[in-house]
Amino acid sequence: MHLIIGLGNPGKKYEKTRHNAGFMVLDVLEKKELGVRLLKPDTFMNNSGSAVKKEMQKLKIKSQNLLVIHDDIDIPLGKTKVSKGSGSAGHKGVESIIQALGTKDFTRIRIGILPPEGKPEDVETFVLKNFKKEELPLLKAAIASALSTLTSKLNEI
Repeated sequence: MHLIIGLGNPGKKYEKTRHNAGFMVLDVLEKKELGVRLLKPDTFMNNSGSAVKKEMQKLKIKSQNLLVIHDDIDIPLGKTKVSKGSGSAGHKGVESIIQALGTKDFTRIRIGILPPEGKPEDVETFVLKNFKKEELPLLKAAIASALSTLTSKLNEI
């Protein structure tokens, strides 16, 4: 069995924010029948690790069968990247998972949220803002790319 985690913050206030890109992918994924377990942690982003660890223990999932989907400020909006075994690169939700599990040995699909004008000075405020209307087509493209990547990754892990 595989466990797919979408990272984000709970609540209506954060629903359309950049930091909730992982939740947005799971919203689309929930409509497909892939035979995998999906989880949107009910904790805030920076405390995701405890919820992920609890679910993994409950389902007896190994880290190799864990796939985490999250936003990434270092990747251009509309693009995605896959990584495995790498550090958090400053993403506090990913760092929380690494600390809780005691390993980096899991796959991540990183959804780019970097705007064309470059990295904002205040990243923490930026990730909690809603996507702009003109950014939505690029976000949809990234979600489609993430779903395609996810399907092929499930065949590998």
